[in-house]
Amino acid sequence: MPNNKFFQLRVGLRAKVLLLSSFLFVIPWFGYQYVWEMEKYLRFGQEQTLVGTARALATALHERENLFNNQASFLPSVEQGKDLYGYQFTEAIQLDGLSNDWTNFSQRAHFYNQQQQLFAKDALSLNFKASVGKYDKYLYLFFQVVDNKVIFRGKNNRSITNNDHLALSFSDTNNELNRFIISNKQAGWISAFNITDDPDDIPKPAPQIQGHWLLTPQGYNIELRVPLKTLGDKIAFAFFDVDSPGGEVTSAIGSADPSKLNSLGTILVPSPEIERIVKGMRYTNSSIWVVDQHHRVLASAGSLKSASGVWQTKTDPLDDQEEKSLWYRFKQHLLLPLYYKILTKPPTDFIDKIYDAGHLSGEHIVHALSGKAKSQWRLTTDKQALVLSAAYPIFINNQVQGAVIVEETTNGIRTLRNRALEKLFTVILAIMTLGALTFIIFATRISSRIRHLSNQAEHAIDPQGRIIGKISPSNSHDEIGDLSRSFTTAVNRLSEYNHYLESMSSRLSHELRTPIAVVKTSLENLAIQEKQKLLADNSADKSIESNPYIERAQTGINTLNLILTNMSEATRLEQMLSSTEKIDFDLKTVISGCIAGYQQVYKEHTFILNTDLAKLTFKGSPEHIVQLLDKVVNNAVEFSEDNVITFDLKRHDEQVTLLVHNNGILLPKQLNESLFDSMVSLREHYSANKKITEQPHLGLGLYIARLICQFHQGKISAYNHRSPDGVTIDICLPLKFNR
Repeated sequence: MPNNKFFQLRVGLRAKVLLLSSFLFVIPWFGYQYVWEMEKYLRFGQEQTLVGTARALATALHERENLFNNQASFLPSVEQGKDLYGYQFTEAIQLDGLSNDWTNFSQRAHFYNQQQQLFAKDALSLNFKASVGKYDKYLYLFFQVVDNKVIFRGKNNRSITNNDHLALSFSDTNNELNRFIISNKQAGWISAFNITDDPDDIPKPAPQIQGHWLLTPQGYNIELRVPLKTLGDKIAFAFFDVDSPGGEVTSAIGSADPSKLNSLGTILVPSPEIERIVKGMRYTNSSIWVVDQHHRVLASAGSLKSASGVWQTKTDPLDDQEEKSLWYRFKQHLLLPLYYKILTKPPTDFIDKIYDAGHLSGEHIVHALSGKAKSQWRLTTDKQALVLSAAYPIFINNQVQGAVIVEETTNGIRTLRNRALEKLFTVILAIMTLGALTFIIFATRISSRIRHLSNQAEHAIDPQGRIIGKISPSNSHDEIGDLSRSFTTAVNRLSEYNHYLESMSSRLSHELRTPIAVVKTSLENLAIQEKQKLLADNSADKSIESNPYIERAQTGINTLNLILTNMSEATRLEQMLSSTEKIDFDLKTVISGCIAGYQQVYKEHTFILNTDLAKLTFKGSPEHIVQLLDKVVNNAVEFSEDNVITFDLKRHDEQVTLLVHNNGILLPKQLNESLFDSMVSLREHYSANKKITEQPHLGLGLYIARLICQFHQGKISAYNHRSPDGVTIDICLPLKFNR
């Protein structure tokens, strides 16, 4: 006996699974944490390297005053619309007056209206947009002018100012003022003239300024270019509006007064000297910017998309044999796609618009321009890549004249991290594969036992909750074995209890009928004796009343007898259905005959049959179909409020549907599913309804209806309908009935 107890020592399923699997989860967790810690140190090293790169470039620009002489860094502040920046073009510009080449610069254009008005004699009817860019050795300007009247210079008119014209002024390399007027006789190639302050001087053509004048529905566009070699660091332009041919100027709008040198605004273009120095640092695989005190870009080199960090390494090309190996193909087509369900590949096509091409902003730049180096981490605009930025100040004469900004993404570190995790996952996968084989065998055994127990439980109980089978207990000494034995005990007890309940009605009917018959006979004899005695005592009185107590007792006995009859009806019906023969009959004729009979019995009700079927052959038991209709109609009549019962008979392929509608009380939600169960009745919920009969009901009518439907392999259900409120009984029977 002690040995048997020793070998019956229970080891639960939970203990088995935890024992086999716990050690597998410790390895990947430690490996994953290690790789993340390594990435933190790599990021710290990248940050220090990036700050060193910014420091090195700033050192190359320290005390190089000649590089910043023409960059307008002396200005205390920059005025929007007056101090301009020439954005760098990547492609050549076609001088055609169209905005096609300026699409990417539309958001950077300056708008000029009455706030930039130089003078006006009449109501202002002019405004324009201006864009500035640089390509190769030229400065490009593009103007979109809105003017209600465009007045060109007359063909024989020597004056170049009595018409709509553009005044353009800039300083040269000697800081002397150069003034020009663009005055056209017609749309097309522009006519540029060089003028002086002396009104007696004749304007001279300026062929170095080239461009195109294009008429538009709103006014006109002017696109022109100026050689950079003659351009200093100051510029101004203004449009003068004339509303009649040969008339005087009525208004003028511009960036500044083009007639005075001290009123001109500044123009900043990327410095070629600084760009040459910066380009020498492009081999660091970083994105580099140099800005002045006003955050304006002086030079730039590199692209952030290629600045993946110093940790980015190039892998050696694989030879043909390695590419053809089974392991390589398995890794490329199966393992790596699986790994990158968890990992993320560094994006190569991210979007970063945090910086304007001509103006940079950021906390690290503000710190650098205040004389303090700073680095920071940020996300790109689309939040796909992480960017490290470092800024370092540029000193000239102990004053901060600008800053160097160097940026890199963490794509290189992320690539290195992914490679480490790929190797880690491969090792873990090998370990877990071996463990998984053990788990599969173990889990297969468990699942087969659970599935076997589930199948036994499903076959032991039918959809109505009756016990129709048994469960074989398991001999295993674990939780599944205990569950199997518990199920067996529970099903056996329920089977005995259900058998007791199912036989209760027949037992009660059998046991109670004899005493009921005795009581009924005794009451009848007592009534006869009572009547004879009254006749003897009151022979002269013909109006003799019977004893009311005897009548009440007889009524109670009759009611009790009816209850016993109803209780045994369901049991008898199940026994009859098991031996009933199926025959072919016309279902429509049976239903029509029943409706005619109902009309005779329930004369105060109206019965309507809606169908387009001439004949409907059905195989089944017509007697039980009639009994089914009797139970359904009995409920419909009792709960109907408008005394109208409607039948809808339809055929759908190989199925016939009969809908019985009555308008009245709705079904409670809690009885929608259990309405057709035994001993379920709505009358106790609606006892106040006078139309509901006072006869005893045990809730067996619709239960019997369901038994008949199931015998014919059909279904019966009930649901509420609206407008008007009521209940619909849905009976679905298959036409091909085989059992």
